[in-house]
Amino acid sequence: MLSMGSHRLTTRPMRQRHSIKSVSEDTNPGNMHICVCICTFRRPRFLTRLLEALEKQQTENAFTYSVVVVDNDAEQSAKQPIEDLSRRSPLQITYCNEPHQNIALARNMALRKACGHFVAFIDDDEFPIETWLLKLHRACLDFGADGVLGPVEPDFEAEPPNWILKVGLFHHPRYWTGYVLDWNETRSGNFLLNRGLIDDERNLFDPAFSMHGEDKNFFQRLMQKGHKFVWCDEAVAFETQPTNRLTRKYHLRRGLLRGSIAYTHAPRKLPALLTSCTAVCLYTLALPFLQISGHHNFMKYLIKNCDHAGKILAFLGYKIEDHLKSL
Repeated sequence: MLSMGSHRLTTRPMRQRHSIKSVSEDTNPGNMHICVCICTFRRPRFLTRLLEALEKQQTENAFTYSVVVVDNDAEQSAKQPIEDLSRRSPLQITYCNEPHQNIALARNMALRKACGHFVAFIDDDEFPIETWLLKLHRACLDFGADGVLGPVEPDFEAEPPNWILKVGLFHHPRYWTGYVLDWNETRSGNFLLNRGLIDDERNLFDPAFSMHGEDKNFFQRLMQKGHKFVWCDEAVAFETQPTNRLTRKYHLRRGLLRGSIAYTHAPRKLPALLTSCTAVCLYTLALPFLQISGHHNFMKYLIKNCDHAGKILAFLGYKIEDHLKSL
């Protein structure tokens, strides 16, 4: 496991490495180009940190790269910070605004504005290691894949409660490099794909998934068409976890949201509803005994209970996503 502290980045100016402006076509004979796409919403401090981290990406002359930032805020809160950074940065940064708050629409705008052979996505509250793009690019070529995903590890702003660490809420499964992924093993916070895949507009993100779930739906549709996505365990990014995500309230609300969206888009709603009704009954009865075995077990299954409760509420017509815009 990599050390969290050793990868904390500051916002001081960083020296130029192999940015798009510093790599010539002569040292990149294949003229390979990667466009890094970032969707952001009112996180200027994190966005600035990410862009400064991207200045340090090593390329070993294998490709050039540029950045597209899509501001999903109608008030264009990211525009001024990006303009300020662009004046001193070696990066070629394209700014766009998607005024309708919908993560799928924002991702689609980024894809439409992207140029080059490959597109990479990273979330605005993350920061990558210096060889992030290089590792993703190499894995894509080495394994003949249509895309590559990498791990996202937590970077806590404060010491998390012990029950969060025991449940592993911020830790996701990792695989060996070259492992061929199934769609339910995918996430959108750290990946690269062949840009040719999105020349077909039908392959874009589905705007029906406005807050959550658009990534798994995206990868599921592409994999059903025969496209291959592999894992690169060395292409690590870190996601900042602020203190407001280290609470019981945050994770219970998020569980309700996940359940509501999962039910809304479930292809077979009746089996999903019956499963959730059974699970809520069983989990609710088990919770007192789980508390005796340890608070982390209690919270783990209380969150699962909220996932299923969210599905039942969606069946009853109560749209959790209309009330939890802050998640």
